[in-house]
Amino acid sequence: MADYEIKDINLAEHGRNKINWAWQYMPSLQFSYNKYRESQPFKGATIAACLHLEAKTANLLITLKKLGARVVTCGSNPLSTQDDICAALAEKGIHVYSHRGMSTDEYFGYVRKVLAYKPNVIIDDGADLIATIHQERPDLIPNILGGSEETTSGVKRLRAMNSQGVLKFPMIAVNDALSKYLFDNRYGTGQSVWDGFIRTTNMIVAGKTVVVAGYGWCGRGVAMRAQGMGAHVIVTEIDPHKACEALMDGFRVMSMEEAAGIGDVFLTLTGNIHVLRREHFARMKNGVVLGNAGHFDVEISKPDLSAMTDHMEHLRDNIDTYVMKDGRRINLLGEGRLTNLACADGHPIEIMDLSFSLQLESALHIYTGKLTKEPGIYPVPMETDRAVMESKLAALGIKIDTMTDEQTKYMKSWQE
Repeated sequence: MADYEIKDINLAEHGRNKINWAWQYMPSLQFSYNKYRESQPFKGATIAACLHLEAKTANLLITLKKLGARVVTCGSNPLSTQDDICAALAEKGIHVYSHRGMSTDEYFGYVRKVLAYKPNVIIDDGADLIATIHQERPDLIPNILGGSEETTSGVKRLRAMNSQGVLKFPMIAVNDALSKYLFDNRYGTGQSVWDGFIRTTNMIVAGKTVVVAGYGWCGRGVAMRAQGMGAHVIVTEIDPHKACEALMDGFRVMSMEEAAGIGDVFLTLTGNIHVLRREHFARMKNGVVLGNAGHFDVEISKPDLSAMTDHMEHLRDNIDTYVMKDGRRINLLGEGRLTNLACADGHPIEIMDLSFSLQLESALHIYTGKLTKEPGIYPVPMETDRAVMESKLAALGIKIDTMTDEQTKYMKSWQE
């Protein structure tokens, strides 16, 4: 078996520079590395990862290898893979299988090549490794100690598998940790989606009407940043509590049917299919921009767009302009894939430092046998979640209060 399959190993130097730049601003991951480097806790582990292959991810994978693991990885999205990062990873002994722009068949071919290494720990982003193991490689299941899942979309798939009784090993829902969704989902997505939009379109945000579909933690972040840049923000929701929360946060709330004729920019963050579809496209203004920040490229119905299109134009990288039969132009960012990764570099370094520290600690929890062997979905241990955030604050030189003995006793009592 080849050690790696990438576009061009000669891109490694550029990738190394990007990785080294990111490492400077990842104090939590550095803390974990320094804590474990002498003990080599992952010795004997084969860790399979399906992640967005960019500089921050590279530092996680390299750290796992430095702590003793054999690491094999594939990219979790065709347009989020950075070829220079893949080259640098391959040069450092990571078994990497990916290239930017890979087809769906190539993507799943790489997933299968990763699984051929017979991993015992899984780190997933979107649950494609997990799904493929259960559908195609059930022979691997007895050797798998467990895995962790990074995304809202992936955890949703795992919950569906678990509810149907088909999930065969334990999984840690990293996405549900406080250190993840309060920061990665809100502040990471909030900044990186607009980074992708601005880089790709060179358009102003101020004064535009932005429609945010979904007011989960990712939607909150995107709406908050849009408002901060001067946009008029509309939120669409199916959950009455989240809709009311968006209203009280100062946003207009309405159905997508109504919003479709008003918005200048539409961003989907729901994890569901066909959130924007034919009846919405029919009502949209000329020149609107559509982007998606859900994990899979299904939230904006490309089949409906294509069916309504006279022809397509490509005037800028990462923008497909669908020229409608009535002459209107609808612009789609990054083929409807993750705008923040297809059109930019993903979440800020300092944010992914938290998420990848959680991933490392979760992998260690799994490999050292601290996680139950019973199939199911489990939270990141609270003490781990808290320790990651404490290390982050310490690296920033920030001190917080601790309770006195009197306060601790009071909080545990029920009698006055």
